[in-house]
Amino acid sequence: MTNTSSLLLLCRQVQEIAARAGSFIRTEAGKVAPADIQLKHHNNLVSYVDTTSEKMLVDALAQLLPEAGFLTEENTVAQNQNAALQWVIDPLDGTTNFLYQLPSYAVSIALLQHGQPVLGVVYEVNRSECFWAVKDGGAFLNQTPICTSKVGTLPDALIGTGFPYYDFELIDDYTNILKTLMQSTKGIRRFGAAAVDLCYVACARFDAFYEHSLHPWDVAAGSLIVQEAGGVVSDFSGNGNYLFGRQIIASAPALYPVFLNLFSNIE
Repeated sequence: MTNTSSLLLLCRQVQEIAARAGSFIRTEAGKVAPADIQLKHHNNLVSYVDTTSEKMLVDALAQLLPEAGFLTEENTVAQNQNAALQWVIDPLDGTTNFLYQLPSYAVSIALLQHGQPVLGVVYEVNRSECFWAVKDGGAFLNQTPICTSKVGTLPDALIGTGFPYYDFELIDDYTNILKTLMQSTKGIRRFGAAAVDLCYVACARFDAFYEHSLHPWDVAAGSLIVQEAGGVVSDFSGNGNYLFGRQIIASAPALYPVFLNLFSNIE
């Protein structure tokens, strides 16, 4: 599975699967009744759209690679974190946006090999934009190659972020960083779908993105797409524990050193 040409062929199939799930999600927009919405835990919403989309993805991906395990947000399939190959799936990143009919939500699919992403697909439903990458194969938006921005200073940067909705451990540190960014950048945007935010770094719509209290299915695909687009991805300490460490920075390479420095006081 390390062969780039084999990954590219597989990625084309995954893009089609993601688009089919996205089509289903699109048809259900505005149709979910309050009685169909469940609260998994504080401020974490789910509906039949999430679970149905996930089942569609799992069924299709299992046929592509029967030997691969799964790590999924909605737990519709047995989780296998020890498999050499593992699909990591968020069937609807930005569920709250979807339920409130706010236009930023996506299907996110990554394939890990020995714990590292080798394939990533993020299908943004509203704009029918498919961001994708395979290891050492570059990054693309639909069929167009993409790359991160050339911005190297905060005054020239537009920043994306997200706000934790239940884990407020770093709220004071977050507030301090927001103050700095408000005063020293072109602006801050919070769209509410981390997979999309990462892809926006990859295609230079954002110059950097950061968020805390995320899960592997939020970042696995997008982080690979950023890196294949020439960007830098790390945790808040500048290390590589961003898949399972619940914190991530993604940045244009020239901006990364100064951006990372903002997080130097966060443990």
